[in-house]
Amino acid sequence: MPSNRPIAPSSLSVKDLPWQIAWDKDKCTLCGSCTAVCPVNAIELGVFRKRALQTSLLRPEENASTFGTWHGIRQKTDPSFKCVGCAMCTLVCPNDAITPCRSDEADKLRFHINQGGIPRSRGGRRNLAAGLLDQIKFIRISMLTDPALDAGRHEFELRSLLGRVLPPEDSIRFYNERGWIPPVREIYPLIIGGMSFGALSPNMWEGLQLGVTYLNEELGLPVRICTGEGGCPPRLLRSRFLQYVILQIASGYFGWDEIIHAIPEMKVDPCAVEIKYGQGAKPGDGGLLMWHKVNKLIAAIRGVPPGVSLPSPPTHQTKYSIEEAVAKMTQSMYMAWGFRVPVYPKISGTTTATAVLNNITRNSYAAGLAIDGEDGGTGAAYSVSLDHMGHPIASNIRDCYLDLVKTGKQNEVPLFAGGGIGRNGNLAANAAALIMLGASGVQIGKYIMQAAAGCLGSESDRCNICNIGNCPKGITSQDPRLYRRLDVDQVAERVVDVFLSFDTELKKIVAPLGRSTSLPIGMSDALGINDKAAAERLAIRYVV
Repeated sequence: MPSNRPIAPSSLSVKDLPWQIAWDKDKCTLCGSCTAVCPVNAIELGVFRKRALQTSLLRPEENASTFGTWHGIRQKTDPSFKCVGCAMCTLVCPNDAITPCRSDEADKLRFHINQGGIPRSRGGRRNLAAGLLDQIKFIRISMLTDPALDAGRHEFELRSLLGRVLPPEDSIRFYNERGWIPPVREIYPLIIGGMSFGALSPNMWEGLQLGVTYLNEELGLPVRICTGEGGCPPRLLRSRFLQYVILQIASGYFGWDEIIHAIPEMKVDPCAVEIKYGQGAKPGDGGLLMWHKVNKLIAAIRGVPPGVSLPSPPTHQTKYSIEEAVAKMTQSMYMAWGFRVPVYPKISGTTTATAVLNNITRNSYAAGLAIDGEDGGTGAAYSVSLDHMGHPIASNIRDCYLDLVKTGKQNEVPLFAGGGIGRNGNLAANAAALIMLGASGVQIGKYIMQAAAGCLGSESDRCNICNIGNCPKGITSQDPRLYRRLDVDQVAERVVDVFLSFDTELKKIVAPLGRSTSLPIGMSDALGINDKAAAERLAIRYVV
C-alpha cells in the first residue's frame, strides 16, 4: 500500500537524524510520560498497523489477510522537531522502555537545518573534544630546597585581588591628583562568569546566588558571581548580598535603568562592575535573548516590551576606540559609585587583546582585564561562530601576561581567564594551569551549569538548545513548567559542593610548590607539556 506521506527534498528518515529513539514495545505501558516531558516534541503517540497473512494448505479457501493495530511511540523526522538526545524520556519512563541512541553514521540533518534561509544557532559549546589545558602537567615538586606543604594540614590563602594595585609612590601621586585611590577587592580565584537573569531561569539564578551567599557567610570563601547583561531583580539590588555580585554592563544596556535608579537605595556596593565588549564563543558578534524567554518579569527588569527578541550590538555603539572606551565607560562607572567600586572590561580572546591591555596599563582607572577564550559556552551564537571563530585562552592569557612582565606591571593589572575551563571535568587543573600562565583568576559558566544543575549539553552536540528556551532541566528556560523542575536549595547545595571540591584540589596542586600564602600567578617554571610547539608558544618546559 503506498504511503500518504509527502516526500520533499528536505524529507528525512530516522536514520538521517543524529539521535534515534529506541523504543521497546513489550516494556511500554503507554503512560505518555515520555511524550509529555520531551522539550522539543520529538516523539508522539502513534497508531501502527501490520498485515498478517493466514494460509492453510489443507483449506486454501480459508487463506486471508488480517490487519493488527497497536499503539506506540513514533519519532518525528521534521528538522524542526529533531531529537536532541537529552534523554529526559529515559529519566521519566517507569519501565526503561525508551532511550535516545547516537546515530552510527554522519547525520544528514546538518544539510537541512537552515530552513527558511536562517543559519543554525545553538547553545552549548563548540563540537571539539581535545583541549590544550588538559595536556599541561605540573612538574615542579619542591623536595629539599623549598619543602612541599601538606595540603591536608597547612593553612592556605587561596585569594586573588580584583582592582588596580598601584605601587606606593604611584598611589600617593594618584591620590594627590585625583583625591581617591583605585579600590581593590580580595576575592576567590574561581568566579562564576556572566550568565544573565533571562538567559538563566529564575530558579537557576536564585540557586547560584544562594550558594554564593552561603560560601561567603558560612564558609568564609569570598566567591563572586557576575550577573551577565540583563540587570538584577530589584530585591537583590537593595540587599546586603549585592556585595557578592559583579554587575555587568554590555552593549545592549539591558537592565541598567533599574540598576542606576537603585544606587541611592543600595545598602552595600557591588563587588565590581564588568563592562562586556565581547564573548569568546562569538567574538565580534552581539548577544541575543530570543523572544521565547522574554516574559513579563524579564521585560520589566530590562525595560522592554514582553515577547520581543533582544539583540545586543556587537560592541558599545558610542565607542570608537580603546581610548574612548576607557575614558567614557570606565570613568563614568567609577563616578556612578563615588569611585568605590572596581571597574574592568571583558573582551573576547583575540590577537588585539594585547593592544587593549597596553591601553589599560597606560590608564590608571581600569581595575583589570577579563579575557574570554574560544571555548566559552553561550546560549546565543550561530554554529559558525562557535566552531570557527575565536582565540585559545591559554596562549592569549600568556601573551598578555608576558606583555605585563615587559612593562613591569604584572603585579598591578590582574588578568582573568575564561572559556572552556573544566570542559572535560578537570576544573582545578585547568584553573591552576591558567593561573601559572599569568591569570589572577578564572571564570566559569558551563561547568557550574553542568555540575550544579545537571546540564545535559555536551561538546558532541547533545541537547544544546539553551537558545530556544526549551531546556529539559529548566536551567535556561523561562517556562514555569520547565524551570519548576529545578529545586533552588539543591542547586545552591551543589554550588557549595563544587567550590569546596575545587578548593581541595587546588590546594593539592599548589602544596607541592611550597606556596601557601599566595597564588602561584605566573609561576610558569612549574608547568610542562609533551607538545614541543605548544611548549615554545607558551614559554614553558617541554617534557616527554
